[in-house]
Amino acid sequence: MPPPNTADPGRIIAHRGASRTAPENTLAAFREAARQGVRWIEFDVSLLGDRQPVVHHDATIDRCSTSQGSLTHLRAADLAGIDMGSRHSAIYAGEPLPSLDQALDLIDRLEIFANLEIKPHDDPAEDLAEIVARALAERDWALDRVLVSSFSEPVLAAFRQRAPGQPIALLQSSPSPDWVARAKALSAAALHLDYRHLSETVLREARLAGLDLRVYTINNPDVVAPFREIGLTGVITDHPPLFLDAPGWAEWAGLDARA
Repeated sequence: MPPPNTADPGRIIAHRGASRTAPENTLAAFREAARQGVRWIEFDVSLLGDRQPVVHHDATIDRCSTSQGSLTHLRAADLAGIDMGSRHSAIYAGEPLPSLDQALDLIDRLEIFANLEIKPHDDPAEDLAEIVARALAERDWALDRVLVSSFSEPVLAAFRQRAPGQPIALLQSSPSPDWVARAKALSAAALHLDYRHLSETVLREARLAGLDLRVYTINNPDVVAPFREIGLTGVITDHPPLFLDAPGWAEWAGLDARA
């Protein structure tokens, strides 16, 4: 894998790590994505009750772990007892729920890029923004290799105040009529969109505004292939090999096709 560079556009991004073949939002999923040959991962950051930032999508641990409970009832000391792997596969039994620091340290060691999505749940926007901004500021490489996104515009606005140079992306399921204005108000670099709402119109709007446009969570290359050469910046997928093995996608992404 070539060393990271700031020009990498994030063409093929592993959703919550390689979440089809490893438990989502775990260090194992990040390592698996790098092994599969992609340079980008996407992951979620939420807060525990003691304000510890962790890599997790939901407001509870019920769906992905062998335990149950709300994040607000958990503390950093509880992480060691949470098994995030067994429900995916026995080979991942005991895989821990990672902290944000652990995730960022692994990303640095793997020399990959990341799309960090902030999940506010019921936490104050300012708290989340401050905690994530501080973690990134402690790592001089993060400015070039971490893109921050969220569905919450208040969270992104608060983050922008604290990290004026960090690249951010506005997340929307379907593009609002004023999405370009909303993105520019945040000094965002991109819109991330549900692939089912991708169109030539929104791609044209992105090009005219000088913004990147990526789609989530797409697991069928054929569906978005018509948009590949007319402005689509990237795809966020549960299983990168679907794209790496499909004709033309690895070349489009500047990656090596899988044998």
